[in-house]
Amino acid sequence: MKSKKDPRLERAGVKGFNQPKRTPNHPTKSHVVVAKEGSTIKTIRFGQQGVEKKQEGKVESFRARHKCDSKPSKLSARYWSCKNW
Repeated sequence: MKSKKDPRLERAGVKGFNQPKRTPNHPTKSHVVVAKEGSTIKTIRFGQQGVEKKQEGKVESFRARHKCDSKPSKLSARYWSCKNW
């Protein structure tokens, strides 16, 4: 018997839980992920559209500004932004 896929996965267009995907056609956010931690499921949009990582020191500044060294919950946009950068 085939198990039913969660409708949030289909709506977000991702293959599975905790798998971020780029959203180039979204007006403001660059990525989407359907995060699952325990039995809690949440759709999260994160990232600024059009930002490039090419400038020197940009990644370090981002990580310091968003406190990426501390461990946030998987259900936060901060977690996925830090993981992506």
